[in-house]
Amino acid sequence: MAIIRWRPLGEVDNFRREMGRMFDNFFGSETEVGESSLTWYPSVDVKETKDEFVLMAEVPGMSKDDIKINISENTLTIKGEKKEEKKEDNNNYHRIERRYGTFQRSFTLPTQIQGNKVKAAYKDGVLTITMPKKEEVKPKEIPITVS
Repeated sequence: MAIIRWRPLGEVDNFRREMGRMFDNFFGSETEVGESSLTWYPSVDVKETKDEFVLMAEVPGMSKDDIKINISENTLTIKGEKKEEKKEDNNNYHRIERRYGTFQRSFTLPTQIQGNKVKAAYKDGVLTITMPKKEEVKPKEIPITVS
């Protein structure tokens, strides 16, 4: 007889994984040949430094002309379209998992930014948007004087 370590949330974790797998299969994370692709969204990372916000979005296979960036007040919106490659060859596809189509993502930033100083760069399939904070929202250190 073996002693098995009791994991009080083990069954809940197994249930969560199975539900995730069921939803992935239902909504087409594993698209078969001939199935229509669903809307896709690029994965993003958003980080904040003392002076700016930096958003990095994975948009491989797209050109800079396929992506539009808009900032209104403290909301950043990224729109784009990943165009499907023409399959005019005589190959037999067994699986197609890459996603195509349009996307739109909006992000509300917690502080005001300098809209006229926002910069965007695209390299190796990663879109990087750098958004400097307005001067009045940057943390300021107050020096202490000794009397």
